[in-house]
Amino acid sequence: MQPTLERFAKVYPIIGITGPRQSGKTTLAQEIFPDLAYVSLEKLDVRTIATQDPRGFLQKYKAGAIFDEVQHTPDLLSYLQVIVDADKVNGRYVITGSQNFVLSEKIAQSLSGRVGMTSLLPLSLQELGNDGEYLGNIFTGGYPRLYQQHMDPLEFFPSYIQTYLERDIRQIKNITSLSKFQTFIRLCAGRVGQLVNLSSLAQDAGISRRSFV
Repeated sequence: MQPTLERFAKVYPIIGITGPRQSGKTTLAQEIFPDLAYVSLEKLDVRTIATQDPRGFLQKYKAGAIFDEVQHTPDLLSYLQVIVDADKVNGRYVITGSQNFVLSEKIAQSLSGRVGMTSLLPLSLQELGNDGEYLGNIFTGGYPRLYQQHMDPLEFFPSYIQTYLERDIRQIKNITSLSKFQTFIRLCAGRVGQLVNLSSLAQDAGISRRSFV
């Protein structure tokens, strides 16, 4: 993805990197754009300032910055639009965020034509260098931390899914029963490669068919 990001930095004022958590978005952004200030919007104190005083917050980063996990402050994108429209400097800002509908909608509304978007997935078989070990790759997955820290997938993924449920999903929809949603995720995983049968899925998950509407 590096050549794409470097090319986008020459023609867009804002570069966007989306993708699932722990796929390496932050590492990639900091490595390719080392001269830009790094700002993590995961931190509550930083996020509070960005939300309460977005103009004052962005004033500190007029020279540019990497805004990490920007899905926490989607309204900030409207103020970024004003800045880049007034002073057209390409490659000035990098935004990263976990893929969700709220962020995608806000980018489409505020930054259309101003942002070069990319999507970073976990490590590919080619990157892992063991594309012949299909069963092992399916079991382990491609998240960088699993390989960097030699983690057991059975320990990594439960925590990953718990974080996904409690933080990302609840930004999109108010899930009243996390246990039912975990059951729903398992059922979806078991149906990979099949045609979607929402009635069967709802019945096995113990929820109403209308829940998918």
